[in-house]
Order: sequence, then C-alpha cells, then structure tokens
Amino acid sequence: MISSDTLFACTQCGQCCRGFGGTYVSSRDQQAIADFLGMPLARFLENHCVPSGNRMLLAQDTSGYCVFYKQNCSIHPVKPRMCRRWPFIDALLVDVANWHAMAGSCPGMRTGVDDATLCRALRLIIAAKPS
Repeated sequence: MISSDTLFACTQCGQCCRGFGGTYVSSRDQQAIADFLGMPLARFLENHCVPSGNRMLLAQDTSGYCVFYKQNCSIHPVKPRMCRRWPFIDALLVDVANWHAMAGSCPGMRTGVDDATLCRALRLIIAAKPS
C-alpha cells in the first residue's frame, strides 16, 4: 500500500496557496481564523473573504495568492480544513485526473503512479484523514 508520505512531501513552495478556484472556509474555519486574528467574525468575513455561491472563500491578493500567504501561511495554526488536508482533498475521489492536474503545480506530489493504484491509495488516505 502506498502511504500519504510516499505520495506527498511538502516542499514549502506555496503553490497550493495560489488561486485554483479558491479556498473554501467552513463556519468552523471562519470562527477559528477570526479568533486567531482577534477580530469579530463579521469583520473577518468582510475583509478577508469573498462569497462564491452560498460558500465563503478566502480572498486572494493581486498576485493570486491567498491573502494570508506571506512567504508561508500566516494563519498556519488555524488554517482551513481544505489546507490541512492538502493535497488529499475530496475532489480526488471524484476524478483521479485532479491529482495529475494538481501535481502539475505542486512539486511535492508524486507522479508516475498508475491510476488504479493511486485511486485505491487516495480512497484509504482520504478516509483516514481527520476532519
């Protein structure tokens, strides 16, 4: 069985902090970040988030990076669930091609694993990841 450490080793490049559809922040994420920043939730949402349908995303600066990326994540202790799970996100269970697309910009993601093996490993890894 291929482990998460075999499939991914973070290089701290910051590419995961760039756009690509935005970073969804749950209600729990929103409150944790607001508390960490020492500001009311409403101000956090107004200053650091953008709506996308009925969800909130972290805003991006003009370079396309998350507003909290400053050579590293400035909210790392409370980063959103989506960031904590990277690159083992649920979209991989929908289509393994998402792994290949993400690996095109993330040097820490292993390529060269056949899709069937990758799918089996991803299902197990994602199921085992804490929420």
